[in-house]
Amino acid sequence: MNGHCNELIIDSKKSVVHHKHETSCKEEEEDLSRHALEAAYTSILRELGEDTSRQGLLRTPLRAAKAMQFLTKGYHENIEDILNNAIFDEEDHNEMVIVKNIDVFSLCEHHLVPFFGKVHIGYIPNKKVVGLSKLARIVEIFSRRLQVQERLTKQIATGIAKALEPKGVAVIIEATHMCMVMRGVQKTNSRTVTSTMLGVYLDDPKTREEFLTLSQGV
Repeated sequence: MNGHCNELIIDSKKSVVHHKHETSCKEEEEDLSRHALEAAYTSILRELGEDTSRQGLLRTPLRAAKAMQFLTKGYHENIEDILNNAIFDEEDHNEMVIVKNIDVFSLCEHHLVPFFGKVHIGYIPNKKVVGLSKLARIVEIFSRRLQVQERLTKQIATGIAKALEPKGVAVIIEATHMCMVMRGVQKTNSRTVTSTMLGVYLDDPKTREEFLTLSQGV
């Protein structure tokens, strides 16, 4: 961010102008990043032996740059903004809440190829509940970054735990990794399953078993 943007953002007396300038600065940063990514993709294509001036590749570096910005937009998002006004007091509900089969797509940080699958989330409220769609948005925040599945699973669970302070959180991810399907061992039917259990899901075997049964059922 340049000095001009910094100067505009610290003007707290003009909140509307502040918001407009902050948006403008964000767009400026995105443009600079896109140009840098576009140049990098152009260089990669040339190193592969491609002719970047041929018709099919003329706009490929730009398209790839935009795609990478979208696929990693989670770096610029946080749970606090996503959950704003979506956490509700609910004194009487202390039963398990499960949202399963949430689609997840991410990029493996080792090879920059996709892995994808399903996320199952369970939590037991402690006087607070969250809009169900927000659980899917939390998944997206952390999955839209360069990841390993083990860390992604834990980040989703700890993010929910921090935001809601529930009695427990459980997260399971089942995913197919293209780094195993397209390259390396090339095992097309392999799937990786990871889990994180917090609170009562970790301490109470019956609670954990209930979640595992319900999340894996039809």
